[in-house]
Amino acid sequence: MLYFERGSENDDMTPRDLQNGLNEALDKMGNKKKVLALPPDFTRYHSRAGEITAYLHQYYGDILTDILPALGTHSPMTDKEIDKMFPGVPRSLFRVHKWRTDIVTLGEVPAEFVSKVSENRVDYPWPAQVNKMLVEGGYDLIISPGQVVPHEVVGMANYNKNVFVGTGGSEGINKSHFLGAAYGMERMMGRAETPVRKVLNYASDNFASHLPIVYVLTVLGTGDDGKLKLRGLFVGDDQECYNKAAELSLKVNFTMLEKPLQKVLVYLDPDEFKSTWLGNKSIYRTRMAIADGGELIVLAPGLKQFGEDSEIDTLIRKYGYLTTPEILKLVDENEDLRNNLSAAAHLIHGSSENRFKVTYCPGHLSREEILSVNYSYEDLDAMKTKYNLHSLKNGFNLTSEGEEVFYISNPAQGLWSSRDRFETSN
Repeated sequence: MLYFERGSENDDMTPRDLQNGLNEALDKMGNKKKVLALPPDFTRYHSRAGEITAYLHQYYGDILTDILPALGTHSPMTDKEIDKMFPGVPRSLFRVHKWRTDIVTLGEVPAEFVSKVSENRVDYPWPAQVNKMLVEGGYDLIISPGQVVPHEVVGMANYNKNVFVGTGGSEGINKSHFLGAAYGMERMMGRAETPVRKVLNYASDNFASHLPIVYVLTVLGTGDDGKLKLRGLFVGDDQECYNKAAELSLKVNFTMLEKPLQKVLVYLDPDEFKSTWLGNKSIYRTRMAIADGGELIVLAPGLKQFGEDSEIDTLIRKYGYLTTPEILKLVDENEDLRNNLSAAAHLIHGSSENRFKVTYCPGHLSREEILSVNYSYEDLDAMKTKYNLHSLKNGFNLTSEGEEVFYISNPAQGLWSSRDRFETSN
C-alpha cells in the first residue's frame, strides 16, 4: 500500500513538507504499540533519514523504543555522528547492528533462481538474513527510511536492500555483493530491476511478508545553486513505493553526457568518506562517463583506511584493485577471498578495468599505501592548489591553464555516463 507520494524533477520540499507528508502517512497506519526505526548510518547523512527519524520520535514518543542504524558491514556510528545526523533523538534508543552475530535466517532463495537471474554467472543459494531484533522484538511497525539513488551493487539503493543488506548477515551481504559484481556493475547502475533486486524481492515476498515493514523513501537532487533539494517523498509497504521513487531518481540523479570525459575531478567530504570502501563511489558513479585513457582524480582529505572493517581492509591491502578476470581468478585460488565475497566484489567495483587512470589524493594514507593497491598518487595540497575548489562548479570547468575538467562535489548523489557507453551496457 502507498501511504503517501509526492515528487517531481523540480520539487523543492521544505522540512515542514517532509514532516507533514510523513505524519499524513503515519496517521493512515493507525495506532501502534511498539515501533522500530531502521535508518541508514552516517554514510547516508544527506538522505534526510536522520531528520525523518527525529520526526518519528516526535510523532511516536515512547512508542519508538529502538533505533537500529542499518550499518551493513560499516563501522558503528560514533556519538558525534549520531548527534549530527539525529538531532534531538535520545542516544539511549540507538542499537548497534552486529552483522556477524546478531542474525536470523528467514529463508533461502534457491540456487536455481539466483543462477537464472544472474544469467548463470553465479549458482549459489542466497540466505535472507536480518538482525534478530526485527523478528524477536515484538514490533507492530518497522520503519525503514532512506534515499533512492543509483547504486553499484543493486542498481538503485534502498527499499528492501536496507533490510536484507543494511541489517543483514555476513553470508547474505557477501553473496549479494558478489552477485552484482559478477553480473556486471555497468549493466545495473541506475536500473530498478536487476538480478540483486530480484533476489531481494524474492526474499521479501516469500520470507518477510509477515514483518510489518514500511519504507520512507526520499529522492534528492542538486539545484542550480549547488545545494541538495528534496525532490520526492514516497511512503509505502510494497514495491510500488520503490518503483515510483526509482523512476524519479533516474530523472533527478542521472546525468547523460554526449561524449566521454577526459578528466574528472571528484571531492570526497571528509566527514562522510574515510575509506576507499565508501570513497570509491567516485569510481562507481563516474566510470561510464570516463573516456578510455582518461583520468579520475579523487580529492579525499578524510581518507585514512581502505576497508570499513579490519578484515576487509586487510584483504584490500593484500590483493589491491585489479580487473574483473584477475579478481575472479583470485577468488578461485584463495580461500580468504572466497570466504569474503563482498571484499572480492568491492575490488572489482573499484577497478578501472585498465581503461582509465585513478589518482587518489588522500589526507592520511601514504603514497606507498595508495600505490600498493594499484592506484596512482598525488599530494592533496598540491592538487587543491592546482584545482581551486572555490572556483569550480559542478560540471564542466576550464582552468586558467586551459584544461577542461568535469567536477563533481559529491559522487554519492548521482550517476554519470556517456551516451555510447550507457547504450552499450544495456
